[in-house]
Amino acid sequence: MTTFRSRRFVLAAVAVAAAAAALPLGVRAQAPQVIKIGGTAGPHSQILEVVKQVAAKNGLALKIIEFTDYITPNVALDAGDLDANSYQHTPFLEQQKKDRGFKIEAVGLTVNFPIGLYSKRYKSWDALPDGARVAIPNDPTNGGRTLLVLQDKGAIKLRDGVGWSPTVLDVVQNPKKLKFVELEAAQTPRALDDVDVAAVNTNFAIPAGLNPGRDAILREDPKGPYVNLIAVRSVDRDKPWVRTLVESYRSPEVKAFIAGKYDGAVLTSW
Repeated sequence: MTTFRSRRFVLAAVAVAAAAAALPLGVRAQAPQVIKIGGTAGPHSQILEVVKQVAAKNGLALKIIEFTDYITPNVALDAGDLDANSYQHTPFLEQQKKDRGFKIEAVGLTVNFPIGLYSKRYKSWDALPDGARVAIPNDPTNGGRTLLVLQDKGAIKLRDGVGWSPTVLDVVQNPKKLKFVELEAAQTPRALDDVDVAAVNTNFAIPAGLNPGRDAILREDPKGPYVNLIAVRSVDRDKPWVRTLVESYRSPEVKAFIAGKYDGAVLTSW
């Protein structure tokens, strides 16, 4: 049987709960702000798991969405299905914005993944025969990035003025008569059984058991605009959570994790 006192207690509890719900967010106990952030499988998502731990201390609850390609994370961000993503460098982002009209932009630099060229058949670039088949990413920025590596190493020559996104059509000298096989970036490590050499982005190389510092027969110098970044929609760039997210990423804890985990295959920008 419910007593008058117990009924008063229940009514009081309900009143307190209703009053608390009516208070402004800043007055109530702060609930973490949920931020959906995308990253490609491998190191990007692994690093984000550590960022998530740091961000939780700073009032952000990161929900990490993992992707297996380079296109979908920007599509999802522009559509509002993500709040942020972390997987790309500036040339790739700028090309995507130009091609697709995305209203997204960089808000902080993160890590660099020097691209490497790998072979199961040859121990050095000099051992490569004429007419060798070379797999390169088929997106303009990473394919172009590979061609720039080959030019830097004296393997090919590109026409003047190609910028950061040359294509195979821009190759004007090719002494070894290399045959370029253009594939989706995620597929290049799997192509190693079928081609002589494959250019593999580090975030795909590491899950495939490849280390740029140990296994690559050619490796990109850590220079230029290829440091990766955190991107958000343009309308969100000045929101407080963006700064908190960037600071959580560029933290001592994340830096220590990268140094201990990747043996120089991933380089921090801070």
